[in-house]
Amino acid sequence: MLKSNRDCSGKMDMKFDIGTMNNEYMTAAMPAESYMGGCGEALPGVVCPPVYECPQERVVNRTITHEVPHICPCNTRIINHHVYRHSFTPCYSCCEENVVSNVYDGCCGRY
Repeated sequence: MLKSNRDCSGKMDMKFDIGTMNNEYMTAAMPAESYMGGCGEALPGVVCPPVYECPQERVVNRTITHEVPHICPCNTRIINHHVYRHSFTPCYSCCEENVVSNVYDGCCGRY
């Protein structure tokens, strides 16, 4: 016979009476019509121990965004180029030179 007691935590303490256990298995194996009581009530069945299934794993993918500020120093350099353009304006001048030559034809004594 199956006997259960609950403790204060809500857990159920299952105890089996070996003498009546075979009788309960036989009753559970019979069709429901064969063990129906006179008032139409079914006899209680057997409570089996829990079956532990293969564990399942669930994977949760999370995306966590981290904002990382970056400071990028930017310097502006101004370079002034001074270009001197030279222009030449000619300033013309003129000079005159006189050269005197004396020619003496056939005359003597320079007269």
